Amino acid sequence: MTDDPRPAASLAEIRALLAALPTASATARAAADAREATLTKPAGALGRLEELAAWMATWQDRHPPSLRRPRVAVFAGNHGVAARGVSAYPPEVTAEMVRNFVAGGGAVNQICRSVDADLRVYELALEIPTADFTTGPAMAEDDCARAMAYGMMAVEQGIDLIALGEMGIGNTTAAAALCLALFGGTADDWTGPGTGVAGARRAAKRDIVAAGAALHAGAGDGLETLRRLGGFEFAALAGAVIAARVARVPVLLDGFAATAAAAALHAIDPGLLDHCQVAHLSAEPAHARLCAALGKRPLLDLGMRLGEASGAALAIGVVRAAVACHGEMATFAEARVSGPA
Repeated sequence: MTDDPRPAASLAEIRALLAALPTASATARAAADAREATLTKPAGALGRLEELAAWMATWQDRHPPSLRRPRVAVFAGNHGVAARGVSAYPPEVTAEMVRNFVAGGGAVNQICRSVDADLRVYELALEIPTADFTTGPAMAEDDCARAMAYGMMAVEQGIDLIALGEMGIGNTTAAAALCLALFGGTADDWTGPGTGVAGARRAAKRDIVAAGAALHAGAGDGLETLRRLGGFEFAALAGAVIAARVARVPVLLDGFAATAAAAALHAIDPGLLDHCQVAHLSAEPAHARLCAALGKRPLLDLGMRLGEASGAALAIGVVRAAVACHGEMATFAEARVSGPA
């Protein structure tokens, strides 16, 4: 790709980085568990809020955890396979929606305002789509690596939680093919309506997914499979997940496409996603299957399937409540409330 502003990198360098990532902080986790036991409530009464508070402390490597500066990052890319009619919308909608986000008109803009989160939108050469993965790899190796490095740049110093999402016409097709290649099953298992295709068009989409996965079967590790079947925004998402781990920033993953991008790392080592939560269960049918394959239970289930990090942004409010309860509730001693007998 010419005149590409993204930083240079190689997949070999990224693979080397994966071998030396920080692990969970046992010290912060122990401190969170100890405080949780003293708060004015029965043990476990706040359910997953308690788990989220401990997760935030564990991966931030500090106690109490904080949530003062959440970031929402939306990566936008175009897919060559979209020219085959896999979406109800034309490829130019990707750039049009990016302009809508920049103007403040997207659903994610409103949700970010409601949860007091900073929104950033990252374009990945929208005028140059990936190649059609049914005829060859979607991305050249250097382009995939540069997109991953670009995604890493979204994790800036001072961020204490990052919500990751995407925008890209055709990306549920890429997500389905990627999941089929990574986890097996059939194309039917992974191919859904996306933006609303049905009937013969959905059947054609399924066949495209099957053809792509078959062409690239046995290609290599998760990063190589991502390169062959994913998209520039998928690579950037995976890069952001890696950078967040390096910086000890917990991650909220949005719906099917964002979770599929992260799944490429899970295929290398399931522990690479321990610092990630799936923010919501997408109405795209395959997302439930994907979450089960990853061993992740989504935080919300609201029937959403918009993408653009909308569900991940919404889940920031849940995490904020978890952190507030953990850090600001009175203890039994402070409130002079009798503890459990």
